[in-house]
Amino acid sequence: MGENVIFELQDVHKYFKNNDGSILKAIKNVNISLRQGECIVIVGESGCGKSTIARLILQLIDITKGKMFYKGRNVTNLRGKELKEYYRNVQMIFQDPLSTFSPRMKIGGYMIEPYLNFKLMDKRSAYKYAEELLEMVGLNKEFIDRYPNELSGGQLQRVVIARTIGLEPDIIICDECTSALDVSIQKQIINLLLELQSKTNFCNIFITHDLALAERISDKIYVMYLGEVVEILSSKNISRDARHPYTKALLNGVLSVKNFNKDIRVIDTPINNSVNIQGCSFAPRCPSAYKNCFAEKPVLERLNTSCSIACNLY
Repeated sequence: MGENVIFELQDVHKYFKNNDGSILKAIKNVNISLRQGECIVIVGESGCGKSTIARLILQLIDITKGKMFYKGRNVTNLRGKELKEYYRNVQMIFQDPLSTFSPRMKIGGYMIEPYLNFKLMDKRSAYKYAEELLEMVGLNKEFIDRYPNELSGGQLQRVVIARTIGLEPDIIICDECTSALDVSIQKQIINLLLELQSKTNFCNIFITHDLALAERISDKIYVMYLGEVVEILSSKNISRDARHPYTKALLNGVLSVKNFNKDIRVIDTPINNSVNIQGCSFAPRCPSAYKNCFAEKPVLERLNTSCSIACNLY
């Protein structure tokens, strides 16, 4: 692992068996590294493998091939006490906050649950700590006695964030954690996460399809297509520095509130997830593809200081 790298995926693959016995290669040869205090964003269309990556990192599903390292230690197949300790340090904020809660459990019970499970403090101390955490995320401590259905979506997501940061994890994975919220609430939640990250220095893996959001919050952006990383950008100006035809296609499909005359273009060719593609997986939909793109698989290589790309055009 490199200097200050706290987490790393090395040549990770994930295969699933379909009902007909065929194999679906959901993740193929993915390499991701995360440094202390860094925010990386994984973007791509629905079905590209973003959430599968999150589930692999959380060890909710097993890696088919490849390795996963946390603080320099191989954590690919943890079990028992080691896995429980790993869960304390790697936390998740899901897309739909309401699905996280039991309707019959008050917010206080939800908040103190992990601190009791990990035996970090007694019940009385846990409740006091929960009140402090709620105030940290902008909620009155009186919320501790309410039920989930008494809170709005934004308030519930703040509760989830409060419980998550209370464990002081090294890594927080946010899987479309604002997409179910109103636009104004989305901004509040993102600002809250950024503020808390600057205070506690946790690492953030943010999964989204929102390129504008990715550009705003990220230190590094991984662009995925059909289970593969096709471009890595370490720039705050994606529209200027993106080189891969797929990333450009994603950008062309985004409506700009600053430019209502922008020509919105979408890829009307259907996704081809055939296992028989020999060359670039994006070639059947790429407007710039040439003969070699269908025959030779591109390798992810560093193009310049702000971009690594897997594309035969370069």
